[in-house]
Amino acid sequence: MRREIPLGFFFFDCLYREREGSLIALPYQERFERLREVVPAESVIPQIITGDREEAERFLARSLASGHEGVMAKSLTAPYIAGQRGNHWLKLKTAKTLDLVVLAAEWGSGRRRGWLSNLHLGARDPESGTFIMLGKTFKGLTDEMLRWQTGKLLALEVGLDDGIVYVKPELVVEIAYSDIQASPRYPAGMALRFARVKRYRPDKSAAEADTIETVLAHFKGADGVSSDRKE
Repeated sequence: MRREIPLGFFFFDCLYREREGSLIALPYQERFERLREVVPAESVIPQIITGDREEAERFLARSLASGHEGVMAKSLTAPYIAGQRGNHWLKLKTAKTLDLVVLAAEWGSGRRRGWLSNLHLGARDPESGTFIMLGKTFKGLTDEMLRWQTGKLLALEVGLDDGIVYVKPELVVEIAYSDIQASPRYPAGMALRFARVKRYRPDKSAAEADTIETVLAHFKGADGVSSDRKE
């Protein structure tokens, strides 16, 4: 089994130590020092402590080149809080982007009431000339963007159904995402994970948006993940 599925392991924290007891109240830096004392060096997760941006970026690049999603930035003074990261941990990874077309939008709720918020996104099918939906997102939108897109999308409205405004497929939006997974939920059979709006692309027409073949190539490449992962 080890030959078929080679696994490696790294330790990244020390929460309990014999004769000392629980260490969860100690600052992270002290817990990590305890970890180095009890675990072989090759089994300790690589770590740097730096205030230099370029050094941090080189460390991130090495992590990505090794096949990891990114790095975790952690507070050196924080205790361990079971079940949550709080604001003491920050995941850093490089997002990928696609230029997709807005197919519809849903009216927002709460503080977004009165604005079109949740965007339905589609990739271009060059054979049929249509757009195939592969996800939704309401993340990354500022108040200014919400106001602008509400007016723009209402001007492109072609239909309304249960709070969803369907629009002419003309607006191109740049979407950042972490990876792509198989999903029966959308017509494309794929879905973007952790999708968020980066910006609108008024410099691009819908005919210049990314194609479904491009999305499929990303899915079959390094981006593809198992369909049993949750969105």
